[in-house]
Amino acid sequence: MGIISIVLLVILLVYVLLIIQLIFGFNKVKSFHVTDLAPKTAFTIVIPFRNEAKNLPKLLESISNLNYPHKMIEIILVDDFSTDNSERICIQWRMKYEHLDTTLLENLHLSYSPKKDAIGRAMPIAKHDWIVTTDADCIVNKNWLLTLDNYIQTNNPEMIVGAVMYRAKNNWFHHFQQLDLMSLQGVTIGSFGIGKPFMCNGANFAYTKNIFSKIGGFGGISDKASGDDVFLLQKAVNTNKEKVHYLKNNDVIVKTKPENDLYKLFMQRVRWAGKSTGYKSSYARFLAVIVLLMNLSLTFAFCLLPFAFLNWKVFLIVFLTKYVVDYILLYKSNAYLRKGKFFVPIASSVIYPFFSSLVGIYSLFGSFKWKGRIFRK
Repeated sequence: MGIISIVLLVILLVYVLLIIQLIFGFNKVKSFHVTDLAPKTAFTIVIPFRNEAKNLPKLLESISNLNYPHKMIEIILVDDFSTDNSERICIQWRMKYEHLDTTLLENLHLSYSPKKDAIGRAMPIAKHDWIVTTDADCIVNKNWLLTLDNYIQTNNPEMIVGAVMYRAKNNWFHHFQQLDLMSLQGVTIGSFGIGKPFMCNGANFAYTKNIFSKIGGFGGISDKASGDDVFLLQKAVNTNKEKVHYLKNNDVIVKTKPENDLYKLFMQRVRWAGKSTGYKSSYARFLAVIVLLMNLSLTFAFCLLPFAFLNWKVFLIVFLTKYVVDYILLYKSNAYLRKGKFFVPIASSVIYPFFSSLVGIYSLFGSFKWKGRIFRK
C-alpha cells in the first residue's frame, strides 16, 4: 500500500472517530418537553439588519404573532446603514403594532464587526435581562419565547442555543445548502452532548445581560468581522459551562432563507469558515482541521485517480465510509429539524468535498463580501 493510501486512511480513521463521538453526543441531548407554567421571563429581542426590505415584513409579522404576553416583550431593531426602505418598513410596522414595545436605532461602527456593534448598541438600553438575537431574513415560531421561558424556569440557564433551519424550495441547490446546514446543526448538538460546545447561530441565540457583562461582552473578539455568536458562546463556556445550554425543541427552531446565488453562498460559507481561525477551544480547532483535511484529501485523491497514483478501491472505501458516517449524523439532524423524508444525493456528496475545500482554503487567506461590504483577513 502506497504512502498516499496510508495517509488517506489515517485521516479517515480520525475523522470517523470524531463523527461517531458527535453522533453519540447528539443522542445524549434530550428533547425538552414544555410544561404548563405561566410565563415569567421578559425578553428583549435584538434584530440587526442591513438592506432587508424583502425579508423584514415576514420576520416582523411572525414576531407580532408570538404566543407570549406582549407586555413581556421588547423589540430593538438596529439599522446598519440600510440604503433601501428597510427603515420605513420598521416604522410602518411599529405604528401598526403600537402595543408592542419597539425601538429603532441606527448602528454605530465602533469595531471591525457591524453586527457586534449593533448588538452592543442595543445592550445598554435593553429593558429586560434576557436578550434574544435573530436575523432579519428569519421567521420565528409562535411558541418560540413561550418554550424559551419554560426552559429557563425549569433549568435556570444563562445562555441558550437553538436550531436554525432553511425554508428551502424543492431544488438541488437549496437541498445542497440544507444538507450543509443540517451537518452544522448536528455538530452543534453533538458537541453539547459530549460537553465540548463551541458552535451556535446568532439567528437563534439567547443570553442574560448578566453573563454578557460577566464575560466582558464582545471584548477581545471585536477584531473579527463575524462571530457575534460562536466567540461569545466560547467565552461563556470558558467562564461557566454549566450555565450554557442547548434547547432541543421543535417550537424553538428558527427558519431562515437559503441563498439563490452560488457566489453569495460561497461568500457566506467563507464568512462562517473564517470563524474557525479564532476558535479558543482546542477540540474545536482540531475538529475543524480534520474536517478540512478529510475534504482536501478526498479532493486530492479524486484528482489522482486518472493517473493511477491511487488505487480506486482505496478511494471507494474512503468515500463510502465517510458517506455512511456523515449520513448517520445527517439522518439524526433531519429527524429533529425536518421530520420528513431524507436522502443524501451522491452528487452532493461528490461535490461537497470540492466546495468545502475551496471555502476552507480561501477563508484562510481571502477577503469576503457581505451585505455590500468587503471584509479582509
